[in-house]
Amino acid sequence: MMINSAIVKKLDAYERLMRLDKPIGILLLLWPTLWALWVASNGRPDWLILLIFVSGTVLMRSAGCVMNDLADSKYDGLVERTKNRPLAIQEVSKKEALLLAAALTLLAFIFVCALNALTIALSLVALFLAMTYPWTKRFLAIPQAYLGIAFAWGIPMAFAASNNSVPSVAWVLLLANVCWAIAYDTEYAMVDRDDDLKIGILSSAITFGRFDVLAVMICYALSLMLLAWAGHLVNLGYWYYLGLVLAAGVALRHYFLIRERVKAQCFQAFLHNNWFGFAVFAGVVAHYCLT
Repeated sequence: MMINSAIVKKLDAYERLMRLDKPIGILLLLWPTLWALWVASNGRPDWLILLIFVSGTVLMRSAGCVMNDLADSKYDGLVERTKNRPLAIQEVSKKEALLLAAALTLLAFIFVCALNALTIALSLVALFLAMTYPWTKRFLAIPQAYLGIAFAWGIPMAFAASNNSVPSVAWVLLLANVCWAIAYDTEYAMVDRDDDLKIGILSSAITFGRFDVLAVMICYALSLMLLAWAGHLVNLGYWYYLGLVLAAGVALRHYFLIRERVKAQCFQAFLHNNWFGFAVFAGVVAHYCLT
């Protein structure tokens, strides 16, 4: 019984290290990938490709969380929101974390190997982005932009897997996702701003300063404009644009949540971005199903 209890406790620590208990990161990574898969396939994605991308999203987000905690192991214990993470309280050793990240990455790569050569090549870029993002908080004024590229890299991969090419619309969607990521991760960074200033971590919330709320709303607006442009490039109809209107409503709701900079409300706005991504995806699906 004691052995079983120890195993369960260790598995629970691994789950929290991979943030499987907090699926919002998976969803924020998954939505733009799904946008791309549906657009690339004209609304008829190959179900094997879809399964590979969904599985890969979960695996790589989990690996990225492990690498993030390894990079921040000296700092997490000093931040209120992260002080109880498994590495910070030594529930998991650094060696275990490295092995876990390697196993997750290897499994994701095995899945990708079922796809074409272009997608495999792009997956290596995705790996580089995921593994290096945690370190950008040391020297980039807006590391959220780098995160946006990492989170959006599933878009060119989705087009490559579906069509063995990456058209211009893929890069427009990628830029839209970068703007969206800066918006939602700035909301997230607004929660940690005081702690980040103390320990010397850079973030968009610190860089934008008193213009943080304005910057978030500008990023939402840019994201929506780029999404509209992407829709124009592939002739998406009014159902898609209705989805963008709903996404704009979500963004407007966030303004009222973050304008007073109350930490709990900023975090609520961050979590609520799931509905922004869903609204865009619903518009894409509705276009292909109802047009």
